[in-house]
Amino acid sequence: MKLSGLGIDDVQISRKEGTYAGFLQLFKYTITHRLFNGGHSKPLLREAVVRPPSVGVLLFDPAKDTVVLVEQFRMGPLLSDEDPWLLEVVAGISEPGESLEEVAIREVKEETGYDIASLTPVSDFYLSPGASNEKLKLFCGFIDSSNAGGVFGVPEEGEDIKVHVLPFAKAYDMLENGLIANAPAMIALQWLKINHKQLVLP
Repeated sequence: MKLSGLGIDDVQISRKEGTYAGFLQLFKYTITHRLFNGGHSKPLLREAVVRPPSVGVLLFDPAKDTVVLVEQFRMGPLLSDEDPWLLEVVAGISEPGESLEEVAIREVKEETGYDIASLTPVSDFYLSPGASNEKLKLFCGFIDSSNAGGVFGVPEEGEDIKVHVLPFAKAYDMLENGLIANAPAMIALQWLKINHKQLVLP
């Protein structure tokens, strides 16, 4: 239940204008919305990147207590003058007609070479709600990490993805020290920290 009582019916979109269409699609909207103290806002201009739903998958080996993370180049940190190679969970965008579970299985195969049959739901969240509609569904996939490693990705899409196997304790230490600083990986590792005792095999 929403605390304020406001919802989608309290927003009016009076204009939608496409401003860019490429790998990303950018739209400009003119909206008004109901105010907390009553009445309505003045017309507001809001820009948003519109994207299909996405998935993330934390690969975890409960027997060895290791996680499999992937490293790849990201434009965002480069524009902030920071290291643009990030350690992340497997992730990808859905295609029309695909379930999010199917996307997750496909992306794990493309980015790590692993075939996984089952997924445990972790969380659903907006990645940047002030700027995009993109919502990510996060899963955990259980694997045997014995043979993990290598470089994967789809070359036609410019992907160059290195697979890393890390002890969970080391990965979580990297999170706490700011070396893993992207939302899907942070949320996934924090979820694993909370559920760690019941997932690790004796």
